[in-house]
Amino acid sequence: MSAQHASCINGQTKIAAVFGWPVAHSLSPAMHNAAFGALNLDWVYAPFAVSPEQLPAAVAAIRALGLRGVNATVPHKEALVALMDDLTPEARAIGAVNTILVEEGRLLGHNTDAVGFERTLQRAGFDARGKHALVLGAGGAARAVVYALLRSRAQVVLLNRSPRRAVELLSRLGASAATGALTASEVGKWAGHVQLVVNATSLGMWPQVEGTPWPQEIPFPPDVLLCDLVYNPRRTPLVGQALQAGARCIDGLWMLVYQGAEAFRLWTGQQPDAELMFRAADDQLGGRDAPFSDRR
Repeated sequence: MSAQHASCINGQTKIAAVFGWPVAHSLSPAMHNAAFGALNLDWVYAPFAVSPEQLPAAVAAIRALGLRGVNATVPHKEALVALMDDLTPEARAIGAVNTILVEEGRLLGHNTDAVGFERTLQRAGFDARGKHALVLGAGGAARAVVYALLRSRAQVVLLNRSPRRAVELLSRLGASAATGALTASEVGKWAGHVQLVVNATSLGMWPQVEGTPWPQEIPFPPDVLLCDLVYNPRRTPLVGQALQAGARCIDGLWMLVYQGAEAFRLWTGQQPDAELMFRAADDQLGGRDAPFSDRR
């Protein structure tokens, strides 16, 4: 938050927040406060460290304190589903809430991650319709990714350390797709048949920055787009593998920005400058390790 923006906070200022545990690392305050300032909106965005045990009380406080909107991050997205007054079709299907819209005292649970992923692919100039996508991981992030890909009429292959969890994810979405274990043999089986690879695991994420879900013995396909949802660090070992093979890459920082921009629009009715939000988030990361030629 800029000093000028902070100095304008008063009794009329509308407050938005992010609930997480932990939450000190969140880039959302930097993104949203930059966007509020650019549009001269009397809003402020703050991080709240909410333990899982205190989540119901924190949700009740949204009404009590008059918060205008809330984002949720790990580990609260799934637990929020049961605490909302209503859910959007996307949030219900994905089984997770990452954005809460307050409407006349009622809490409407949204999931903007799917839209964020779709806009990330659009930025990369990738049309998923009819394409084959290999998704690595079957956790919360993968739910939104698979939902978005199926909505785009892509053909999905879902690999996870526990194949059973991959099957459960598809069952929740009411969809069918190829599944398998996240092993060298399975990755090698599909590597030459896809146009998109999505890393929806946490491998490579700070502080365990050495991990990669792509087996070293399997050459990374050069003619694909890699979307690594990890954004800290921006250049993960997986991104390194893909770039060395000549593949195109985009990381999770843009998905974070675009899902945040959609939340901003829902709360304020105004479309924020996504490029500005990206720069604020990138600055918060120190502007380091960016693996792309499209930095702006």
